[in-house]
Amino acid sequence: MKKDVRCEDTLCTCLYFASNKLNRLISRMADEEFSRIGLSTPHAFALMAINTEPGLSQNELSKILNIKPSTTSRFIDKLESKGLATRKVKGKVSYIYPTEKGGTLKEEIEECWRNLYQRYSKILGEKEGIELTELIYKSANELEDKFQD
Repeated sequence: MKKDVRCEDTLCTCLYFASNKLNRLISRMADEEFSRIGLSTPHAFALMAINTEPGLSQNELSKILNIKPSTTSRFIDKLESKGLATRKVKGKVSYIYPTEKGGTLKEEIEECWRNLYQRYSKILGEKEGIELTELIYKSANELEDKFQD
C-alpha cells in the first residue's frame, strides 16, 4: 500500500476521515453490484429485510436499516412504485410485505451480496474483511450506546 505523506499526521489518523473514505469506496462497489438488478444498495437491503421477515412494521424496518422513519417511508414508496413491496395499514401501523415480484429478487439480491463480499475479500483478504466488519460493527454499537446516553 502506498503511503500518502500529505496526511500522515492529520487525515490518515482521523477515524472520521478514514471511515468516510471506506464508506465511499465500499458503497461504490456495492452500487455496482446492485445496479445490475435495478436497485440501489439501500433499497436492496430494505427488500432483503422485507423478504426475510414479511410483515415488518415500518418502525421495525427503520431500526433494522438504522435510518429515520421518514427515509424508510421513501424507501417503501420506491419499492412500491417498482412493484416489489406493498404496505398494509392496520390502525396507525404500516406493515410491509414483499410482492411476488419482490420475492423473486431474493436470490438475485443474495447473489449481489455474495459478489460484493467476494470482491472486497479478494482485495482485503477474507479473514481481514471479516475482522474489519466485526470491529466496525462493534465500535459503531459502542459509540451509539455512549452517544445516546
